[in-house]
Amino acid sequence: MTTKRLRPHTGPLRRSLLFMPGDSSRKIEKAVGLHADSIIADLEDAVAQSQKQAARATVIECFQRLDFGPVERLIRMNPVSTHLWEEDLAQTLPARPDGYVLPKTESVEQVQAVSKRLAELEERAGLGVGSTRLLVQIETAMGVVKAAEIAGADSRVDALLFGAEDLAVDMGARRTRRGWEILYARSALITAAAAYGLPAIDTVFIDLADTEGLVDECRFAQELGFSGKLAIHPRQVEVINRAFSPTQEEIAQAQRLIDAFEKQQAAGTGVFEMDGKMIDMPIVLAARRILAQR
Repeated sequence: MTTKRLRPHTGPLRRSLLFMPGDSSRKIEKAVGLHADSIIADLEDAVAQSQKQAARATVIECFQRLDFGPVERLIRMNPVSTHLWEEDLAQTLPARPDGYVLPKTESVEQVQAVSKRLAELEERAGLGVGSTRLLVQIETAMGVVKAAEIAGADSRVDALLFGAEDLAVDMGARRTRRGWEILYARSALITAAAAYGLPAIDTVFIDLADTEGLVDECRFAQELGFSGKLAIHPRQVEVINRAFSPTQEEIAQAQRLIDAFEKQQAAGTGVFEMDGKMIDMPIVLAARRILAQR
């Protein structure tokens, strides 16, 4: 049975979510000062099989020692399809992460299994049961097909994250700059997230030298409805933050529209014209969303 959110998501701001290898304390330390909204210490793809235990120890030490300030502290655990995920949770939860990224998610049952285990560990550690968030990563064909079910699987689910590279491999598609091969999956994920009041976070951009390409992809992702983007290098953080933040001009225009709307409402007018355009409730809601991002 799914759990539908009845109001818009009010969780932390997530424009940039920066991956850092869980086995490198130096890189995690560096990430703290980069102004990313979230830092994801990675225990999955970034860590060799032989270094999983060492990576857990490094993440615990860094999370307990470093002052992250307002930055959200996340851990990407290993997939539920592996034998590693339960130890990832059991060993790292005492370090009090804000949440876990659940990779390669393909079913409601996987999300609920992680949530159930977290509840047991939270109770044992004297933490509030349900206080640890889950950011669910969709990066397989089955995950895309089940995206709406996954979005409503559990009240811990706090965002949907898109992973295009693994998805392309799973589908047998060839990744291209234009991204037509992943457009359906992007749209399906955004729609599922919106239906449950969740933010949707776009996939990584792997060409580290192509800043212009990153800007273009951020713009396209924002137009589709994504509210942020995953980052794999420190130099991407500022670009992503800027792309997913409203400009001063956009803020001023949104405020002017809201002021006009309130004036029209006081006069008993519903739909009205402004700057040659018809203004109705969807446009007002879009303006309010911009103001909420200030």
